[in-house]
Amino acid sequence: MNIPDSKKPRIVIIGGGFGGIALARKLRRKAVQLVIIDRHNYHNFQPLMYQVATGGIEAGSITYPIRKIFQEFRDCYFRLGHVRDVDAAAQVIHTDIGELHYDYLVIATGSKTNFFGNKEIERQTMNMKSIPQALNLRSLIFENFEHAVLTADTAERKCLMNFVIVGGGPTGVELAGALAEMKKGILHKDYPDLEINYMEIHLIQSGDRILNTMSPQSSEASERYLRELGVQIHKNIRVTGYDGRTVRTNSDLNFESSCVIWTAGVMGKPIAGIPAAAISRSNRILVNEFNQVHGLRNVFAIGDIAQMNSVAYPEGHPMMAQPAIQQGEKLADNLLLAISGRQMRPFQYRDKGSMATIGRNKAVVDLPSVHFHGFFAWLLWIFVHLFSLIGFRNKAVVLMNWVYNYVRFDREGRLIIRPYKKKSFTTFTTDEV
Repeated sequence: MNIPDSKKPRIVIIGGGFGGIALARKLRRKAVQLVIIDRHNYHNFQPLMYQVATGGIEAGSITYPIRKIFQEFRDCYFRLGHVRDVDAAAQVIHTDIGELHYDYLVIATGSKTNFFGNKEIERQTMNMKSIPQALNLRSLIFENFEHAVLTADTAERKCLMNFVIVGGGPTGVELAGALAEMKKGILHKDYPDLEINYMEIHLIQSGDRILNTMSPQSSEASERYLRELGVQIHKNIRVTGYDGRTVRTNSDLNFESSCVIWTAGVMGKPIAGIPAAAISRSNRILVNEFNQVHGLRNVFAIGDIAQMNSVAYPEGHPMMAQPAIQQGEKLADNLLLAISGRQMRPFQYRDKGSMATIGRNKAVVDLPSVHFHGFFAWLLWIFVHLFSLIGFRNKAVVLMNWVYNYVRFDREGRLIIRPYKKKSFTTFTTDEV
């Protein structure tokens, strides 16, 4: 890997997500050598991925070069690569670009989409865990409208314009709202010769309420907002299969759709070499109160991949940005304590609340002591997400996009840059580009 030898302790961080970045930033001027490894050379702001998929903003507005983040850091190195496994006994990681010895290893690999073992659904549905996937989804959405204009078959046109979102969490709710806003204010101008009322948006939730990790008040308000926008919500229904055209469920309700978006859950992405006893049922790495991997001395895990069980969180902390950031910052302090031979201090999560937006002037917010929704919640959602973006340019570009979209009721990102066709959809089949 061509990392220079150093007398300072070497801390290797696998993953440039929220947790890995927070950890590295807090160690920037400390007497350690930092090595960050990621399969991408950019940090991705996942909470706004759905806006890339629906043409609200461009992908470059929510990504930031990892090397630029660390330009001013001392003794810090970034390597673009994929970690294959960990040899904890030798304190070595093996990657596709070579091997590297570490003094302390931090695994911050995040999560991936959970298809619950259903291979057919995994092959046929769309998801948004990466920028390429979001761009694929954007292409498919707008290609479907282009194909709907061409076909004279009414059933085929309805299939092309029928969108099914599986999963009523924040991502599914926000995506449904964005598609509904697009139908309401944009598509009739782009496609005056297309019957836009054929477009349907179905949100399927396996439980008895959407946004079930938020308060009942927020869940009720978000459902009301979505229904006002024309989204059809189906609760207590599970999707059992999808062949590329027909969505099968555990009820009598089935759907014909060429675009099914899976937002029904996530699971951890552990690295080979971690003991099987340290991997939970949800594929997360079990850690103690110091984020130390069970059974390993100098190996730690933070963020989505880490499962720290407690009385308050028996299944680990929520797989969101805030726990990852807080764990990264706390682990930085604990690593410095460990290096100096002092006792590490346990991590305590401070729940700052959660929020979701359901379109123009509509959002729901849960703070530790209050729940509210509507226009003010929407403004707060905008402020928090702008503040959380990395880089002044990204903040400025996203803000200008939002202001323009709000004033003009438009989305300029309706571009098919890289065509994408589902291999299973036989009417228009090409290889993915």
